Amino acid sequence: MHNVIAVFLGGGIGAVLRYLTGVFAVRYLSVNLPVATFAVNIIGCFILGLLFAFFIDKPEINTPLKLALTAGFCGGLTTFSTFSLELFEMLKNAQYMQVFVYLILSLIIGLLAVWVGVCCAKLI
Repeated sequence: MHNVIAVFLGGGIGAVLRYLTGVFAVRYLSVNLPVATFAVNIIGCFILGLLFAFFIDKPEINTPLKLALTAGFCGGLTTFSTFSLELFEMLKNAQYMQVFVYLILSLIIGLLAVWVGVCCAKLI
């Protein structure tokens, strides 16, 4: 039960942060790409990579904390379902270049962010 509560709490914090990122992007940025979703997905990839590498050699850190930060916070922060819906809507609106740019940048930079997170964790 502790694990479920940990994921719930971490997920709530991540989801609120994702929401606030979207509010900020709408209010202050005017770009023809879903910048908020892109940002939280890349940041989430980085954090998850960092945590993955940090926790791998630290069995003394309790499982609820690990779950709160990974499945909870990172899961609540990142938005693959929103990402997919945004791509679908762009395709529906014949925004093929935006689909290509958004898809490729998200995948490549997301993977790169995980790698950088793992490298950073190794320095700690």
